[in-house]
Amino acid sequence: MPLPSFSESDSPSTGATRGPSWSRRQFLGSAALLAATNGLPVGGGRYIDAHSHVWSGDAARWPRVAIPAGQDAGPAEFNADELLAHARPCGVTRVVLIQRGFYLYDNRYMLDVMARYPGKFSAVARVDHTKSGAVPEMEGLALLGVRGFRILPAGEPRTWLDSTGMRAMWALAGQRRLALCPLADPDALPAIERMARRHPETPVVIDHLGRIGADGQFREADINALCGLAQQRQVKVKVSAFHALGNRQPPYLDLVPLIRRVFEAYGPQRLMWGTDSPFQVNQGNTYAASFGLIRDRLDFLSASDREWLLRRTAEETFFS
Repeated sequence: MPLPSFSESDSPSTGATRGPSWSRRQFLGSAALLAATNGLPVGGGRYIDAHSHVWSGDAARWPRVAIPAGQDAGPAEFNADELLAHARPCGVTRVVLIQRGFYLYDNRYMLDVMARYPGKFSAVARVDHTKSGAVPEMEGLALLGVRGFRILPAGEPRTWLDSTGMRAMWALAGQRRLALCPLADPDALPAIERMARRHPETPVVIDHLGRIGADGQFREADINALCGLAQQRQVKVKVSAFHALGNRQPPYLDLVPLIRRVFEAYGPQRLMWGTDSPFQVNQGNTYAASFGLIRDRLDFLSASDREWLLRRTAEETFFS
């Protein structure tokens, strides 16, 4: 089975951007329907979506690089108002924004959104670890409210963290308590574990359950690798991107055994829920369905556990 398209490319190339595959009518229509979803809180919410994206339709003001062939570019635009229209009916009032791949290391649009919506958003930015200015740029972005940095495998997954630039990023992140957020497949987890051992003060947040199930398979070796990483106490995991794992359709019950294993390894205080919107709100997937899996369908969670997954872990990691 081919791997589904996640929201980020490991190595985007320059050039023209692919045309949008979704319409704004799809987004606005599904957002309006969320308010009628049975059982979900409306207004007065307190939850945090630990992983979503926004971008502008103005590619002249906010230039992009090309999306690789076969990867979903998403809609022409997905702005903060559209994201919050999906989030609010579920009681989600704050969101951690993740730098979009086609903006590469130009974090300006995300920072602009944070400035225009004070208190609503935190951010995970990107810097080029191969450049000498990466560490000073991290320090500057932290002053602007960025609380994490996305890192992606390049080349050999066993050695992708061994460069001088990566080591410098990990060292500074540990000093400043900035989360490093790997978007990586299971074969990159051993390298993350080695680096986490060397930098026990550096917060690490694994995206999308380590992408286990991205090809439809839940391999025991992959699950063991992710759960084994829990021995590094500074590592946390995003329980996110249900649209791209397993069967990729609501109600996502095929993911429950994996989530339970990860919960047993990490505990609630090291897990956080995220949607990966707008990719979570297309092709039969909805924001409410992602939220509902955590709130309603994981019977091994207590009310306190849900509070950690849906708010407190992300709050301590990205909003403190």
